[in-house]
This record gives sequence, structure tokens and C-alpha cells, in this order.
Amino acid sequence: MKKSDTPVSGPEKAKILIAIRKAKTSLGKIESMVEEERDCFPVIQQVLAAIGLLKSANLLMLDRHVARHLDGLGKKGDVLRSELVRIVKTAQSK
Repeated sequence: MKKSDTPVSGPEKAKILIAIRKAKTSLGKIESMVEEERDCFPVIQQVLAAIGLLKSANLLMLDRHVARHLDGLGKKGDVLRSELVRIVKTAQSK
């Protein structure tokens, strides 16, 4: 992958990496909790936390990707970007 093809950089990249690392930590906790046969509710909470972190990272990457491809369209591009992100957020909430 060429540097110009990188989906995110700067502050967005840092936010995405933090979310992914936190999700990775959550997955490790989930695995341990299941191995230890812990009560279901705390495991479910950890699973939901990991899902939320991954959704957050996904939306940040999507927003950057869409913005990059709609760059130069002005207000119309901004409206399309907003609408695409809204659609994905709605789909992710299901």
C-alpha cells in the first residue's frame, strides 16, 4: 500500500488505534472470563464494549475514506458524506 493510499493519518489515526487497542484488550478479558466460566452478564458487558469500540473505529475510518473520495465536490460532497455516515451509523445500531 502506497503512503497516499493510507486510509487515515494524524489525529484520526491515533483515535482509531486507541479504539482498536482497547477492543483487543477487551477481547482478551472476554476470553479469560469465558475460560474461567464467569457469570454471563459481565462477559456480555465486555462483548458490548468491544463491539462499541470497533464500531467507533469503523466510523472514523469510513468518514475519512468517504471524505477523501468526495473531496472537491464542495457542499454536495459534504451532504453526501453526512448521509453516508448516517446510513452506516443506522445500520450499525441494528
